[in-house]
Amino acid sequence: MYIGKAAQLSGTTVKSIRHYEEIGLLPEPKREGKYRIYSQESVEVLTFIKCAQQLGFKLKELQVILNNYRGEEFPWDMAQNAIAQKKAELVTQIGDLQQLYDGLEAFENNLHEARQECQFERIARHGEKTPGATLN
Repeated sequence: MYIGKAAQLSGTTVKSIRHYEEIGLLPEPKREGKYRIYSQESVEVLTFIKCAQQLGFKLKELQVILNNYRGEEFPWDMAQNAIAQKKAELVTQIGDLQQLYDGLEAFENNLHEARQECQFERIARHGEKTPGATLN
């Protein structure tokens, strides 16, 4: 199949396919005259690249997986290892984000408490009621 059909079936663009070939993600296809001819395996690799990118993989990470791929058997073991590593990174990021969230919650609560204390101090110092301040 020609490049346009490969792009259509894989959900990529012709420009992306050419770029992937240029950076070594996709082996250079066979040619018939000046036309590139793509196989079903090429479409599957292109689909894999697109899905991996949508799930957070950078092209450089995909280059590691597809470094020695020359159109033969797909490197599923390397892909599985990369997925496991990406998942571990995400778990770490989720933990870090949860800590940030918890910190913001505590900070917000401290601000609320400090605000309440400031209102009470003003009332006590000036002997007047501040709008919105309540005495419990």
